[in-house]
Amino acid sequence: MRSRSLLTAALLAASVVAVAQPAYAAAPAVQITKIYYDSPGSPDNGGNSSLNGEYVQVRNMTKKAVNLRGWTMRDATRRQDHIYTFGTFTLKPGKTVTLRTGKGKNTSTTRYWGRSGGTLAYIWNQSKDTAYLRNAAGKLIDSCSYNSSRDDYKVC
Repeated sequence: MRSRSLLTAALLAASVVAVAQPAYAAAPAVQITKIYYDSPGSPDNGGNSSLNGEYVQVRNMTKKAVNLRGWTMRDATRRQDHIYTFGTFTLKPGKTVTLRTGKGKNTSTTRYWGRSGGTLAYIWNQSKDTAYLRNAAGKLIDSCSYNSSRDDYKVC
């Protein structure tokens, strides 16, 4: 009887310890890994090469392909023209896609926001901003913030 009581007490103590431990959210399967928010060179004149010098990178952290069709990337502003929506695009396992602000030809590793029109075409503020990645249902998948005027990029 005594060993049964000890076993019951041990099981009860183990369950209390298990409940008391904090729950950690799993890392998202698709993550924002870098924002290059201050394109190289001076001045930032809004030319296509300067616009493409700012970008955000997104990585598939899983071993399965992820369909990004309908997913969105946006900054902290509420402006509709600061939202990029992925068209038909699959991010392969372990791969990274670079989303550049300017115009160009989309590939399996680089997508283009397609912005043009001078200095108002930039997406990422040069000192403080947040990138938000949402799935096609609008659920926030990942975000990355920076607050620095000393650096040109943020590793998330």
